[in-house]
Amino acid sequence: MVPASPPERSPVPRPPGTYAPGVESGSLTGHGAFVFGEGFARLDTEWMTDDGITAQVRATYDTVAEDYAAHFPGTEPEAAIDLAAIGHFVTLLETGTRDVLDAGCGTGRMSRYLTDHGCHVQGVDLSPGMVAMACRDHPDIKTEVASITALPFPDDSFDGLFYWYSIIHVADDDLRAVFDEARRVLRPNGVVLVAFQAGEGESEVGAGYRMLGHDVTLVRFHRTADQVTRLLQTAGFLEAARMVRDPLGGERHDQAVVIARLGDLCLG
Repeated sequence: MVPASPPERSPVPRPPGTYAPGVESGSLTGHGAFVFGEGFARLDTEWMTDDGITAQVRATYDTVAEDYAAHFPGTEPEAAIDLAAIGHFVTLLETGTRDVLDAGCGTGRMSRYLTDHGCHVQGVDLSPGMVAMACRDHPDIKTEVASITALPFPDDSFDGLFYWYSIIHVADDDLRAVFDEARRVLRPNGVVLVAFQAGEGESEVGAGYRMLGHDVTLVRFHRTADQVTRLLQTAGFLEAARMVRDPLGGERHDQAVVIARLGDLCLG
């Protein structure tokens, strides 16, 4: 749910310490303000009370949205193994509509990739600036400003939820709420994909944006694949697959993908 700057595999130098897909999204704590796509735009009067992290993430990605869209128009930053993990996620979806929520869709570049691979996609993102770019570049895909901790959809709305580096700006205390919402809006046997930089602790990753002239600050939270899997399990999911790979190009951290299916666990 947020923008970044030049990709590691882009001709433009990439911001140090950032990974393009990994700085695309964040979370917020209330429902959305704007809905774009499919020929309409809506302004809601209700918003949320921002906490410090939410305000920081939204402001940063609003500021850098146009640069992000220009530098990351498609899946250029993704490695082949990353795209293979996404392909596996798609094959696990129930046949039929394959309704997928791109939860933290940024400029919509991965929404387009999922759409082109047979999914019916909607997107949500924290940043109105990022959503505006998604509307401009992918007007056929419905995109809404909304929180991944409080999704504006009824129960049983989707076959899959896609978190492509969209949990990395979510504090530990809020991450369970993200996965609880996933469980709520998924249909039976629904599938989630969660991608993130693997590791521990947190880091400030705004330096790359400041190099481009943007006066921003941005904190990123790191988790291990085991930690994310445990949180998914407590929310009612069963792990279906995981991928953890070494850094490539200018990346500085391992990259992880966890795929899980909604199960019949005893919830804690």
